[in-house]
Amino acid sequence: MMAGEVLVIEVPASTANLGPGFDSIGLALNLYLRLEVTTHDQWEVIPLSEGLMTFPTDEQNYIIQVAMQTAKKYNQECPPCRLTVSSDIPIARGLGSSAAAIVAGIELADTLCDLRLTKQQKLEWATEIEGHPDNVGASLLGGLLIGSQADDGVDALSLYHLQVDFVVCIPTSELLTKKSRQVLPTELSYKQAVHAGAIGNVFIASLISGDYEQAGKMMMKDLYHQPYRKEIVPELEGVEKVAMANGALGVALSGAGPTILCLARDGEGQKLATLLSAGLHGMKVVPLQMDLIGSRIYKENSSKIKSDVM
Repeated sequence: MMAGEVLVIEVPASTANLGPGFDSIGLALNLYLRLEVTTHDQWEVIPLSEGLMTFPTDEQNYIIQVAMQTAKKYNQECPPCRLTVSSDIPIARGLGSSAAAIVAGIELADTLCDLRLTKQQKLEWATEIEGHPDNVGASLLGGLLIGSQADDGVDALSLYHLQVDFVVCIPTSELLTKKSRQVLPTELSYKQAVHAGAIGNVFIASLISGDYEQAGKMMMKDLYHQPYRKEIVPELEGVEKVAMANGALGVALSGAGPTILCLARDGEGQKLATLLSAGLHGMKVVPLQMDLIGSRIYKENSSKIKSDVM
């Protein structure tokens, strides 16, 4: 990176655990974490968004920590930089704010240290840090991410041709993933696991075939996490009733919650959002689209300078 250059890194938000896709299905959404990077004599973070003000502004910042860990993994050392950071991804709301930070840190190290990592390498390292591929994979690759993590690596693919809209309902309260995982069972019976897996299979088949009504139905039949998390996300039941009464195809928790994702027919997202805003109180309702690109890196006021393929 040359002195005087401004490097921009943008990473989309994500919804994970989508419907019956616990720890395996994520979707990139058009809210973004944005870094403007310039050379500097020490690490410095300048937060521009209110939600970022409480985070460290030196090398203890999580994005920088991930970048330093990534460089170290490849026997490199990141040169210090100044990061001007903005984000419209809500913190601790189930929209992948931490996953976006992980991807941003990896992209930062890859660029500063000229690591030239492939998307697959980035995905596997991000998954190792995060613990599962759905959030980080969606933020990295864009689209709908279906992934599986095992001892021999990460297998994933992305779909980019969904003809459907999304609306998120964001409560004012935060919910940390650690707390949300504490309510989950430690195991399911064989019969339950087979049933839960079958629901997930039909969900994906419905999305691929364009049967979004069926997909919405399967979103609400999840057996892995939503039945247990309803007790700590009381808003879910209320959103389900209002959304389904106003034409939503399906409703599901976004990530670990408390944000709730609604599936809407193509072109009807704004209409559903308006109806939800009128029928719900104490929640921010936002119509969104699927991000098709994933993380991107470019020079300010210039064309994209990096394009990796798996």
